[in-house]
Amino acid sequence: MRKKVVLGMSGGVDSSVAAWLLKQQGYEVIGLFMKNWEDDDDDEYCSTRQDWIDAVSVADVVGVDIEAVNFASEYKDRVFAEFLREYESGRTPNPDVLCNAEIKFKAFLDHAMSLGADLIATGHYARVREIDGRFELLKAVDASKDQSYFLHRLNQAQLSRTLFPLGDLHKTEIRKIADKLELPNARKKDSTGICFIGERPFREFLNRYLSFRPGPMMTPERQIVGEHVGLSFYTLGQRKGIGLGGMKKSASVDGHHDAWYVARKDVANNILYVVQGHDHPWLLSHSLEAGQVSWVAGHNPPEGPVSAKTRYRQSDTVCFHRPMPDGQFSLNFHDAQWAITPGQSAVLYDGDVCLGGGIIAASGTSAG
Repeated sequence: MRKKVVLGMSGGVDSSVAAWLLKQQGYEVIGLFMKNWEDDDDDEYCSTRQDWIDAVSVADVVGVDIEAVNFASEYKDRVFAEFLREYESGRTPNPDVLCNAEIKFKAFLDHAMSLGADLIATGHYARVREIDGRFELLKAVDASKDQSYFLHRLNQAQLSRTLFPLGDLHKTEIRKIADKLELPNARKKDSTGICFIGERPFREFLNRYLSFRPGPMMTPERQIVGEHVGLSFYTLGQRKGIGLGGMKKSASVDGHHDAWYVARKDVANNILYVVQGHDHPWLLSHSLEAGQVSWVAGHNPPEGPVSAKTRYRQSDTVCFHRPMPDGQFSLNFHDAQWAITPGQSAVLYDGDVCLGGGIIAASGTSAG
C-alpha cells in the first residue's frame, strides 16, 4: 500500500510544489491548511482567506484532497502567549521557532496521525537523514533558503515522521516547476514577517496587546538624548524607527553624523541605551549563554568547537561550546558577534548537520 502523507499547504508556491513532488514520488497526499490566527482575519493585513483559496486551487490542479483545520486556540496558548511574555520581559522572541515546535510539528503532527497518516511533510527548505535508526536535521541544498535554524527544536520522534520534499532543490527550480505546471500561485510572492502579523506595522500590532511605559533614552555616558515609547518596541541592533537623527558626536572632528543603534535595555529602570556607530563596543559580544535548550539527537553535543548562528540571516561562525551544569550552554567566539539579542535562538551546527540550540539569555559585550 502507498504511504499516506499529510502535507501542510499554506497557499504559497513552496508547499504547492511539495504536493506535486510527493505525488510524483508515489505517496498518497492529503493537504492540510492550518488556520493559526483569527483575532483580526477580516482586516487589510490578513491574507488567510486568499491563502485558502490559493491552496484549494492548487490542490485541484495537482489532484490532492485538502481540508482546513483551526489551530488558533493552540497557537494563542502555546505561541502567542509566550511571544508576549518575552516582549514584556524586554527580550525579542522568534515566534517562528516556537510555531514549528508547538504547532507545525506537534498539533499538526498529532492531527495528521489521527487522519491515519504515515508521515507529514512541509514546504520548509531543510533535509532529514537517517543513519542506523537515528535521524539528523540537515541544511537545505539551497543555502540562501535554508530554514534549519527555525527547525532546530525538532526531536527524533518528529523527524522520524517528517519529509521535506524541497530540501534538495533550489528556489529557482521550485518556481520553474510551478510555472511548468501552471499553478495558479506560481508567481505569488513569498510571505514575509511573523505569520500572525503579516505586513502590518509591528509597533501598531504590539500596541494592542502590551502595556507600555515611555522612559529615557540614554547614551553609555548616561546622557539623555531622547525618550523611548516603551522598551518592548525596540530590539538590540535596531537602527530605524528610534526617533533620533544623526546627532553629532562630541569627539567628532570631521562633523560626521553616525547612525544611532539600540544597544541595551535596563528593564528594571525602564532605560533604553543607544550608541552611535555600527561597531560600537556595546554592540559587540564575544560570548553568550543560552537556556531552554533542545538537541536533535536528544542529548547535548560534547564540549568543543562548533559552528553557530545567533540570527537567521547570518553565516555560520566558529565558536567554542561548553555545556553548563543546569542544562544551559555557553558559546565563546573568537571574532566578536554583532548585536547578540536575548530571546533569539543560538543554533549549533556540525557542517550541514543542525545539532539543536537554545534561547539566548545573555551575552558578554566587549565593553562590559
